[in-house]
Amino acid sequence: MHELANWPARRWIFALGASVVVALVIGLPTDVIPNPVFGRPVEVTWWSYPSLVVSAVLGGLLAATYVRIDDVQSTIELPDDELGTPGKAGGLGGLLSFFAVGCPTCNKVAVIALGSTGALDWFAPAQPMLAVLSVVLMSWALRSRLRGATSCRIAM
Repeated sequence: MHELANWPARRWIFALGASVVVALVIGLPTDVIPNPVFGRPVEVTWWSYPSLVVSAVLGGLLAATYVRIDDVQSTIELPDDELGTPGKAGGLGGLLSFFAVGCPTCNKVAVIALGSTGALDWFAPAQPMLAVLSVVLMSWALRSRLRGATSCRIAM
């Protein structure tokens, strides 16, 4: 992770802004961040807060890896294959963190598949595992992006 030490200020500023956006995109509709628009009949679990914070930080750092360092005019670098495996893993991790902190009875897929009782009895206990899997996927994606930033691709 020594690659983070070489980041310019604008990449850190982008990471901070992206972290706030990720926290709002996940936290507001799941009502982990209280708001008047969304509500939930099941209380927010204690582990939802740290899960949201970790997901937001990892999401912001991962998004910042796409900010170009060498060209001041262009801020986002997305070559043809840029959203490869790490990008997909990071996106899946973000989606899993949304399901991990969300209300189990508000999740339409869980309620349709399991019923409201099944959502509470089966899906709710699985949510902490979804949170862990989300953090693992996003951490792997960030590590892959950071390692790839200091290596060169060899054309074959």
